[in-house]
Order: sequence, then C-alpha cells, then structure tokens
Amino acid sequence: MVPGPKFHTARGEGRVRGKVSSTQIKMSYSLSFLQEDIAQMKVEGRFIELKVLESAQEPVSIVNGKKVINLTSNNYLALTTHPKLKKAAIQAIKDYGVGTAAVRTIIGTMDIHQELEQRLARFKGTEAALVIQSGFATNVAVCQSLMNSDQDFLISDELNHASIVDGSRLAKAQRKIYPHKDMKSLQAILESSESRNARRRMVVTDGVFSMDGDIAPLPEIVDLCDRYEAILMVDDAHSSGVLGRNGKGTVDHFNLKGKVPIQIGTLSKAMGAIGGYVASTQSMRDYLISTARPFLFSSSHPPSVVATCIAALDVLENEPQRIKKLWENAQFFKEGLKKLGFDTGMSETPITPIIVGDTAKAKKFSDGLFQEGVFALAIGFPTVAKGKERLRTIVTAGHTLKNLETALEKFKKVGKGLGII
Repeated sequence: MVPGPKFHTARGEGRVRGKVSSTQIKMSYSLSFLQEDIAQMKVEGRFIELKVLESAQEPVSIVNGKKVINLTSNNYLALTTHPKLKKAAIQAIKDYGVGTAAVRTIIGTMDIHQELEQRLARFKGTEAALVIQSGFATNVAVCQSLMNSDQDFLISDELNHASIVDGSRLAKAQRKIYPHKDMKSLQAILESSESRNARRRMVVTDGVFSMDGDIAPLPEIVDLCDRYEAILMVDDAHSSGVLGRNGKGTVDHFNLKGKVPIQIGTLSKAMGAIGGYVASTQSMRDYLISTARPFLFSSSHPPSVVATCIAALDVLENEPQRIKKLWENAQFFKEGLKKLGFDTGMSETPITPIIVGDTAKAKKFSDGLFQEGVFALAIGFPTVAKGKERLRTIVTAGHTLKNLETALEKFKKVGKGLGII
C-alpha cells in the first residue's frame, strides 16, 4: 500500500506536499482573533513572556541564562533542595514507581497518600485532611462542593486569591464581596436578608494575602461567623510554613484552634513540592471524596511528591530555626526598602510589595533589576488594581545577609534611575 501524504510540522507547517491544507486554513481563520488580542495585551502591558529557570529553585538562581538573586519564588524555607526531601523522593520512586496512573477513587490512593493526610491533620490540629492536586484545585473543590445550591450564600474578601474567585463562580450559591478586611461591611452582609434567608452561608478569606502580604483579621472574622452561624474557610497558602508555631498557619498564629472549621493549605510554597489540602472534620473529608470534582477527576500525586511532603513536615517540626531565619531576613529587607524610600504597602509578612503605580514603569523597574542581577517580578493590572502596580518580592530562609544587602543596593540604583525614589 502506498503511504499517504505526510503532514510536516518541522518545516512548512500545515502544508501537504507544498500546499496549505484545508484544516490549516480553517484553523488559521478560526483563531485569527488571537493575534489581535495578543497585540492589545502588549499595548496594555499585560502580555506575559515566561522566564526560564535553568537551575534549582534557590536564593541565587539561573534565570534566562543569567545568575540572579531570586526574590520571586515562594520557596519560603528553602526546602526545594533540602537533602531530606530529595532523599525521600528518590526512595519513594524506588519503592512505588514514578506515578499512580489513576485517580484516588479508583486505585490511585496509596498507603503513602493516607500517611501524608494523617500527618497533615495532626500538624493542623484537625480530625482529618484530604490532599487535592493543587492549592487552586482545592479552593475550587471546597467552594463548588459546599455551596451547591442557589439557596446558599458565599461571602468573599475582595482581595482573595483567583482560585477562590473561580471557585465562587463555579458554585451555585449567591455571592457577595466585601471590601478588603472591612469588618463592618462583612457584618452588614451577614445581617442582610440574603444571608439570613440562606440555607447555609460561608465566609472565605485568605490567611495571608498574596499580593500585599498582609494578614486577615481572623479573630474578628471568627467572632462574626460564630454570631451569624456562618461557616468559615481560610486559605492559608501563604501562611503555611510561615506563621504560627512550626508554620502551622494563621489559625495557630491567632491561637484559634478548633474555631475555624475549614483550613486550606498548600504543599507548593513553603513545603517546596506541589498540591493542596483541606484540613477539617472527618465528615468533610468523607463528603469531598464523593463530591469534589477536582479530586474525583484528576490523577493522584506521584509517590515521590507525597514522600517529599511528609519529609517537609518533619523539617517543619524539627528545624524551627528555618522559620526564625525567614522572619529575620524579611524584617531586614523590608526595613531596608523603607529606609530607601520605597512604598511597601500593607505588608506584614515575607511578601513585600514595592508599589510603583504604573504598569510600564513597574516592568521597566523589574527589567532594570534583572540586568543588575536581581529578579523581582512586576505585577500589573488586572492582577492588582490600577494605581497599585508593583514589584512583588519574597525573601526566603535561604538568602544570606550579603544577598539581601546586594539586592538593596540594586533597588536603590535602579529605583533612583527611574525616579521611583
């Protein structure tokens, strides 16, 4: 049989024997709007070009072929290269293989998955925990699963993470957003007829807000939820491993054990790996296993990742000096920026924004720092509000004092050059 014409992709893409295929013509036509939208994004400064990490995620990394002081990673405790975590991952591959090739509800739940969940529940002081594929998927899963009727009412802080926003949109509940950390507005919403008449109501807040680095007023929110019989869900993505004893999060930070029914955590930031989890009651775990779509329809974590997270918990419990070093570095860097005259906004944590107020200038600032050997990401509209465009920096426990002193020198040089200070 004579073989048919080949579709060449390396050269002459979309052509068959020198001619443009009908498939390619249709595809080009149907996707032609993309180039227009990309051009508009470039005009507005919203087009993203990926930076490529060519080394391990470390305080000094190789990015796009350049050695830079890395002030952009969520690797708070410098665990991505910790020997105990690497050893655990390698051993798990030897014992279990590289993956599960199944969702948790079929044959993708290994004993090592359950061991991690039991450890997380013990760490967070809850009855049970359930690991889901990512922090984003976890927030979506909980919002969508619990708020599953138009008789439900979901209330969210305006600066909550995008995963909470999307989870709220996928929920069937009525939704209301309150101004950032405004407790009077939250109380007014809870007192409203929509709230009073709801089948169930749930307040959702970040523990630490990812763009500004400020902390939610959790004691006040707990009081309001108790008073108005609302469920409280706290996303502790950026406080896990950072706040509280041994990095247990905002609930422990405020000594509110037993008063927050749903705690969301991440395994991809301070823990150095990937994934998210719900720490709550045994009933919550059982319910989500049967209802949470991101859990039901995604393959489970590779055993190497699970073993890494168990080892990370060991480090959190046995090496408290890492969290101490993280906060010492954060305080030093934050104070240095303020002394130079930069606006660091509302930050109370190792997340420290440098407010610039203009997308184009923020990008120039980031680019200038990169040329000087410092990587600090520019964040513009619509990720943050207009007039609040910024650089977002995160120091880690792995940065040396010399790293931070050098970074501050470069911030001063480039900031003055651009008239920011």
